[in-house]
Amino acid sequence: MFTEIRGLNEECGVFGIWGHTESAQLSYYGLHALQHRGQEGAGIVVTDGNSLRPVKGEGLVNDVFNEEKLRAATGHAAIAHVRYPTAGGGGIENVQPLLFRSSTGSLAIAHNGNLVNANHLKQNLERSGSIFNSTSDTEVVIHLIKKSSHSPFRAKVKNALSLLKGAFALMILTKDMMIVARDRNGLRPLSLGKLGDAWVVASETCAFDLIGAEYVRDVEPGELLYITNNGLEVDRISDDIAPRAMCAMEYVYFARPDSNIDTVNVHMARKRMGRELAREVAGIEADVVTGVPDSSLSSAIGFAEESGIPYELGLIKNRYVGRTFIQPTQELRERGVKMKLSPVVQVVKGKRVIMVDDSIVRGTTSKRIVRMLKEAGAAEVHVMITSPPMTNPCFYGIDTSTSEQLIASSHSVEEIREAIEADTLTFLTPEGMVRATARPFDDENGGLCMACFTGNYPTEIFSDTVLPHEKEC
Repeated sequence: MFTEIRGLNEECGVFGIWGHTESAQLSYYGLHALQHRGQEGAGIVVTDGNSLRPVKGEGLVNDVFNEEKLRAATGHAAIAHVRYPTAGGGGIENVQPLLFRSSTGSLAIAHNGNLVNANHLKQNLERSGSIFNSTSDTEVVIHLIKKSSHSPFRAKVKNALSLLKGAFALMILTKDMMIVARDRNGLRPLSLGKLGDAWVVASETCAFDLIGAEYVRDVEPGELLYITNNGLEVDRISDDIAPRAMCAMEYVYFARPDSNIDTVNVHMARKRMGRELAREVAGIEADVVTGVPDSSLSSAIGFAEESGIPYELGLIKNRYVGRTFIQPTQELRERGVKMKLSPVVQVVKGKRVIMVDDSIVRGTTSKRIVRMLKEAGAAEVHVMITSPPMTNPCFYGIDTSTSEQLIASSHSVEEIREAIEADTLTFLTPEGMVRATARPFDDENGGLCMACFTGNYPTEIFSDTVLPHEKEC
């Protein structure tokens, strides 16, 4: 994936386990499985029934944790988080889970998503005396809980969550309870599993596979789960019912191919996207199909199978390039692409190449890859994108909160083709995307949020949603 270069920031990942003596170690493995969802920081908070203990830091999972730290984090339950900030939210103070201590008890929180009314809520809280220690909208949730007039604690949590608008898949840990919640549209994925007698929760099912846990079901949109030593109790945040709206980019780009999102396997969905795109450009003449590693390989295979054009590894990803050289300048982004990818000259030289990719954001990475293929001797490069043009900003956790960041918001397909120097450029239609995901829901969008393609947002968007330094992953 090219999250750090392309400007399409990845989601964060959350993991939780209750009822296992090796909760910290299993959380470590769970975060490894979710590392693709965030590389800026990682953390684990453990409870032994008496107190909460954190271990967290900036960097990759392997950089943050070691055997000594994990051995010291003893407890029967834990929540964990890998982080990729979307805007202005760097620094150790923003690495989750966030831990808060008070005379009435400690609690930790881990959150994936973005609250569109976070600034509105924060301003109200500050007027009533709250002081914030981070720039994360996740901290808003804790202040809402602490200031709630409801009682007991579960009612406080339920009341606080009912005030949130936008995308969230979150976990709250106290010394004797783990709380799990998902926004009422189900914008962010969250699954429930079991490992023996222990309950496990994760952003993606690939985390279950790594630790040997069994998938039970998805956490339902608007659902609120309480997990204690007495078992699992199910509640709802509110009685309001909203249409399902899982982020379509989970299938296109974010999730690992071996994960199942709302029971749909990501690899198979991507293959179908490639097949749909091949049908939409039926008759195109080319010699070889190649995908941009890693998120587009499944789609490229599907395109090749449907079109009958041979699939080859025309681009190779260098997996040993670190992230420290990446800086937020366009010149270094372009150099970064060249360091990350190498064309296979023997595959593409003299060939008409179909290059399958998942999306175009700014267009600069696509231009560099097209140039690389042509410099390697490709006779033609036909770019096939397995999502529609991204014309609208996302307010639910992707770092595209303004239209200026999106080339498709101000350029036609032909203008984008010229900008990236491709011989042809084709995007998958929204209808093709819905067919390809094959989600088991009846509405016309298949229960998908496609706001970045269509402009149809499933929630209210507040006027101050995109203020800098307030967004979370």
